[in-house]
Amino acid sequence: MDELDLLKKDWNKQQPKDKQLSSKDIYPMLHKKSSSIVKTLFYISIAELILWILINTLPYIYSEEYRNKLDAVYTNEYVFTGITIISYGIILLFIYLLFKSHRSISVTDSAKKLMENILRTRKIIKYYVLYNLIIAGISLLIGFYYAFKLDPKASEALEGLNNTQLALVNLLMIGITAIFILVIWLFYKLIYGLLLKRLNRNYRELKKLEI
Repeated sequence: MDELDLLKKDWNKQQPKDKQLSSKDIYPMLHKKSSSIVKTLFYISIAELILWILINTLPYIYSEEYRNKLDAVYTNEYVFTGITIISYGIILLFIYLLFKSHRSISVTDSAKKLMENILRTRKIIKYYVLYNLIIAGISLLIGFYYAFKLDPKASEALEGLNNTQLALVNLLMIGITAIFILVIWLFYKLIYGLLLKRLNRNYRELKKLEI
């Protein structure tokens, strides 16, 4: 049971009817909790941005082999730069939208407006996770393609396969991609899922107040 529900239950048990929690008492609690949750989501998104920067930057700086592989895949440096800018641009946009949601929740004094902001925050998270899952799948498939195309040993091995074997290789790559996406989805489910669940509880509580 949510801590707000426990608070209401314990309070209403201990107090006479004329002193039980009213909508005016409950709303500030929901407001504060919702603002705190979105603020936490905002901080997590910043941490995620830093994490991805480190993951992409450190190997490129310290590993010559990694740089050579990237140079082989992205023969045009502008393509790599463009993809990097777009990827980080999406994350920065996500961070900005979360910050905007937090600011909106912090200043609103209307239950209806707070509900709208909660719904907007849920949509932002949903679209961001969906974007990352799609990009992860596409990136891995492209990586497989270039790995087999540019690696002489891999290309030679593929040429010696018949149609059935090629189909099995393709199925294997699709399976690995699916598992990779599933792992990322579980990662986001763990990080954002718990906070969104609490945000959804607040939304349901607010709907009760509106009735």
